[in-house]
Amino acid sequence: MADGSGPYDIVVLGGGSGGYACALRAAELGKTVALIEKDKIGGTCLHRGCIPTKALLHSAEVADETRESATYGVKARFEGIDVPSVHAFKDKIVNRAWKGVQGLLKSKGITIIEGEGRLAGPNRVAVGSEVYEGRNIVLATGSAPRSLPGLEIDGERVITSEHALKLDRVPTSVVVLGGGVIGVEFASVWRSFGAEVTIVEALPHLLPLEEESSSKLLERSFRRRGIKQELGVFFEGVKTTDTGVVVNLANGKTLDAELLLVAVGRGAVSAGMGFEEAGVAIERGTVTVNEFCQTSVPGVYAVGDLIPTLQLAHAGFAEGILVAEHIAGLNPVPIDYDGVPRITYSDPEVASVGITSAQAKERGHEIVELTYDLAGNPKSQILQTQGAVKIIAKKDGPVLGVHMVGRRIGELVTEGQLIYNWEALPSEVAQLIHAHPTQSEAVGEAMLALAGKPLHVHN
Repeated sequence: MADGSGPYDIVVLGGGSGGYACALRAAELGKTVALIEKDKIGGTCLHRGCIPTKALLHSAEVADETRESATYGVKARFEGIDVPSVHAFKDKIVNRAWKGVQGLLKSKGITIIEGEGRLAGPNRVAVGSEVYEGRNIVLATGSAPRSLPGLEIDGERVITSEHALKLDRVPTSVVVLGGGVIGVEFASVWRSFGAEVTIVEALPHLLPLEEESSSKLLERSFRRRGIKQELGVFFEGVKTTDTGVVVNLANGKTLDAELLLVAVGRGAVSAGMGFEEAGVAIERGTVTVNEFCQTSVPGVYAVGDLIPTLQLAHAGFAEGILVAEHIAGLNPVPIDYDGVPRITYSDPEVASVGITSAQAKERGHEIVELTYDLAGNPKSQILQTQGAVKIIAKKDGPVLGVHMVGRRIGELVTEGQLIYNWEALPSEVAQLIHAHPTQSEAVGEAMLALAGKPLHVHN
C-alpha cells in the first residue's frame, strides 16, 4: 500500500457539495479525511450547475432591465449580448468560489487525491494502482445529465445544460425538452438574451413538483414574455439538419429550431464504480440509504445526487454534515426533506418550502389556504413583478407549506423555512412586524389574513 494512503477515519469519493461538506465537518470533528475527486472540487453545483447558471440568470436580468429602463425613467439603450463577457463574468465568480473551497479544505488538513476512484471493498477505494483505506467510506459521486431512449446528444445541435453553459453564442431559437428547474431556467436566460424559445413538457404543467397555482403563474408569465409552451405532450424524435433541428411531438406538431436542449433530469453516477460488487444496494441507479445516509454495507455512507433525495446542493451539504456527525457519534437529527427550501431562479422566480395542497390532502390534513397577490405589495410594484404568495396551513394548526412566485422572491423562502420548520401558527407569525416596503410583507399580509385580521387584503 502506498505511503500515506490510510487508514483514514473517512475516505470520501467525490468532491461535490455533499462530499466536500462531509470532509469539512469531519475534519472539524477531529477526523482524518481523504477526499478523492477526478475533476474539480465543488462538483456539478459550482462548475456546471447552481453557480454558473445563476450568474447567467443575473446577466439575463440586467438585459431585461436595460430593455425596460424607460419604464423607470432611465434612458438606456440595449445593444445586445456580449457572450464572451457574459462567460468571463460567470467564470470569475466560479473560479473565486473554487479557490475558496480548495483553500478551506487544505486549511483543515484534508488530504485531496486527484484521480478517478472506485470502491474496491467495504473500506477501500482504489485510484489507479493506489488503494486508500478508510474506517468509513462516503460515496458522493453525484449525477450527470440524462437523456431519453434513442435520443442522442451530439453536443452541437442536441445539447445538455453542460454544453449550454459553454455555448459561444446566443442561439436564434431553442426547443427546451423538459419543463423542470433546469429547462425553465435556461428558457428564461435565452429568452432574455433574445432567442425564440419553446418548452416541451410531457406533464400538464411546468415545474410539475411545485404547487399547481405556482406553475400556472409561471406559465402565464412565460407566455407574456413570449416563451412558447407545449405542455402535456410527449417528445417523439429529433432530426438534425444543416441549420439546426426538427423536433417531432406526439400531437403531430413539428418544431424547427437551431438547438434542442435536453433537460429531462439528472441521473446518479453509480454504474461501473464497484458499488454493487462491494454489496451496496442500488435501486434504479440510485444508492439505497436509511435516514442517516447509511447504505446496506456497514461503514459505507452515500450522499447528494447519488441517493434518491432532493437533487439540491444545499440538501447535499446537509447530508454531508449529517454523515460526518453520525460517524463522530454526535447523534444528529435526520433531515426533514419537506423542510428543505426549493427555488427556481427564472424570471419570475418560483420558491417553496413545506408541502403542496395535494400532498396535504393525501396525508389526510384538513387545510386552510390563502393567496396574497403581489399586486397589493408596493415593493413588488416598484420591481414591476407579478406573482403571489400562497400559504397552506393545517386547520387550527401550523403552516404546512409556503409557495411563492415573483421576481427575486427566492430570498423570501428563508422566512418560509423558519415558519414551516418551527411549526409556527399563522397567528404567531401575524404578531411579527415586517419591514415596509419589502416583498416580505406579502408573507406577513397572508399570515394576518389567515389569523383572521387582514390588513391590505380584499376579502
